[in-house]
Order: sequence, then C-alpha cells, then structure tokens
Amino acid sequence: MPYLTSPAIMLRAIDHGDYDKVITFFTLRQGKISVIAKGAKKSIKRFAGILELFSILDLVWRYGQTRGMPILKEASLIHPFEQIRKNITTTAYASYWCELVYIWMEQGQRQPSLYRLLEYVLAQLDAGDMPEQVLHITFQLRFMAISGFRPGLDYCSICRKPVDRFGRSFASFDLRRGGILCEKCTPKKEQLPSLSIGTIKLLRWALNVPLKKLNRIRFSARTIEESLAVVEPFVAYHLGKETKSLKFLKQLDSRLQH
Repeated sequence: MPYLTSPAIMLRAIDHGDYDKVITFFTLRQGKISVIAKGAKKSIKRFAGILELFSILDLVWRYGQTRGMPILKEASLIHPFEQIRKNITTTAYASYWCELVYIWMEQGQRQPSLYRLLEYVLAQLDAGDMPEQVLHITFQLRFMAISGFRPGLDYCSICRKPVDRFGRSFASFDLRRGGILCEKCTPKKEQLPSLSIGTIKLLRWALNVPLKKLNRIRFSARTIEESLAVVEPFVAYHLGKETKSLKFLKQLDSRLQH
C-alpha cells in the first residue's frame, strides 16, 4: 500500500497494549483518521516529545496488508502550541473544540475549511492575541455553519421579517428552528434566550468575515454573555448532548468568577 501524507492536528490519544498508542488526528487532506503509533509509549527515539494534544504535525502513514487500522510511520512537528497546555483554561477551550471535531466528523471525511478554522483558533489561543471567550464563540458559530447548521440571524425564522425591521432592540433565539424570532412570532409562554440587535450584528460579522480578519472583532462583556447563552446550547442541541469538555469548561468558568 502507498504511503499517505498530510498536515494534521492531534485530537486524541489512547493506550493500545503495553507499547503502542491509538491516535486520532484531524488531517487537512484526509479528514479525521485514527492510526496506531507503534512503540509510542516506550521508545525514547520514536516520536519523542511530539505526540501532544492540539499540536500540528506532518504525518506519514500507511495501511497494512489486511486494511486494518493504518500505522503511523513518521511525524514531524510543525506547531507545538505548547503555551495552550501550560494553562488549565486554555487547555479546556482547546479540548472542547477538538472534542467537537472528534465527535462530529466521520472517519475519512475531508473538510479543509474546518481544518483551517481549528488551526486558526488554536494558533490565536496559543499566542494570546484574542480573548478566549471571543475565540470560543466564533469557533462554535463557524463550526456549526461549516457543518450545515448555520444559525439564522438575518430574519425571523417563522415570518421571514428582516432583523432591521424588528420592532424592538432584541430578538429571541429558538434552538429548534436554529434562528431568531421577531416579537410577533416569539411564543408568549416559552422562555427563550435573547440577543440584542447589536450582538446579532456582531455575530453575523463573525460568521462572514475572512479568518485573517477575525482578530479585529471586539465583544463587550454583555455581548459575550448573550452570545454564550445562545451558542453553547445551540451546539449541544444539534449534537444531541453536552460534551464532557464543555461541562468542565463551565465549571472552570464558574470557579474563576467567584
């Protein structure tokens, strides 16, 4: 079988027997793949110090004769993102983003736009150039859009009234419909999270701007609070559950606020 190569982001690693590891990567060219790293647990020379979560590597792997799990042959480090792993909060954010990719993506499903998005937010998180919560919000928004669940922020999800014609300064957000509701279409007896019109405009900008311009975005404390109250439940609703890493991140944020 021929050798395959690709840049890749390391998502997860588990022990396999006494000497090996099964490692899952999100690759640029092949999507999500799981490979066996022979001797990764014991060997000092083989893959020494480079098989770390969130790192970007250049991989070389191949399938065996039986078409079982592919074997990792070589790996060279491109970006270690070691600053992320030095802090529990940044580690928690990166773990959640990588868990979303791990759970959502099927094996071998190529998605270069999502790869570039994950690469970008990890680089920004490592460098500390953008507020962590802003990265957290924008990653989830764009992740959902790439996955086919773009939140509806342009008009009412029921009557299609444009947001600039809403009669009040905020809009309700319906998780089931995946978008905002005007004042007439908002259920009277159901308590829905709401977004101010200013926050809606910022979220729309975050969804549409080129990645290289995302670091220009500025969220107020109110915008962050409103956005998190909508975006995190929106992701969990379509995923069908709240991930373990998100639960830990919420616990961590709660402790830091007290």
